[in-house]
Amino acid sequence: MPAQTGRTVVVTGANSGLGYEATEAFAGHGADVVLACRRLDSGRDAAEAIRETLATGAEWASAPDDGSLTVMELDLGDLDSVASFAEGFGANFDDLHVLCNNAGVMAIPRDETADGFERQFGVNHLGHFALTGHLLEDLRASDGESRVVTQSSGVHERGEIDFDDLQHEASYDKWDAYAQSKLANLLFAYELDRRLDAAGADVTSLGCHPGYADTNLQRRGPEAAGSTLRLWAMKVANAVLGQSATQGALPMLYAATAEGIAGGEYVGPGGLLNMRGAPELQESNAASRNEETADRLWTVSTELTGVEYGLPNA
Repeated sequence: MPAQTGRTVVVTGANSGLGYEATEAFAGHGADVVLACRRLDSGRDAAEAIRETLATGAEWASAPDDGSLTVMELDLGDLDSVASFAEGFGANFDDLHVLCNNAGVMAIPRDETADGFERQFGVNHLGHFALTGHLLEDLRASDGESRVVTQSSGVHERGEIDFDDLQHEASYDKWDAYAQSKLANLLFAYELDRRLDAAGADVTSLGCHPGYADTNLQRRGPEAAGSTLRLWAMKVANAVLGQSATQGALPMLYAATAEGIAGGEYVGPGGLLNMRGAPELQESNAASRNEETADRLWTVSTELTGVEYGLPNA
């Protein structure tokens, strides 16, 4: 991982799991990192823990001095909060070099965001769509190339964008809803890169997935459903099959910092069934590369969030 000194990075969901590990790595390599967290207290606890770790002199740190950590409130399930975060960021930072759209929810009982969206689609896709749009000028203001990295999942292969029932009001399956949101993440990532390229912007957009990583994400669904049996089953599966969150964060870090990587790429672990191992360039499924679907999703997302990018069609 190259030194990140002088670079500003935003990581959503930075208080735990993959976001926490990525934040520690960015800061250890000299970046000024904004921890974008729904709960400020959790974000502050995470920042303090990272500072304590870095103070011990992490062996992998390549910067002569650690970067800074700033905690800011961001609720991706509330478009007003997304806009407020972007305004606050712009008031305190001059530019943005890396935006990691990492936060998400997985396989939870049906719920709605503050704006009435099905929560998985609203948080995982629409919240990040709005956030990226609000921060686009900050990304374009940076010296040199900036990157947007959007976290997806291998489960995107199960996904289908149901334009007739995007909010899963007619019927709801928690895994179908999650898969739709993860497919939407990749359609967005690739369409964003095409539009940035058409605009001649020095910003690239990539997708990634962590494989099977042992994080709190898997536990939230069983906890929300009140299922002790499923919670214990998930804990066992994580212990037996999952790689560490540190390892799971590597595809996102690779997509964000690797030299010579092109926009529109997809990065994931290259080991067993693409569930674990070192990061490599991979191929997402054909549905994620469907430009007609991506263009329609972009239009719908703009209408739902009210966020305009001002970028030409690809």
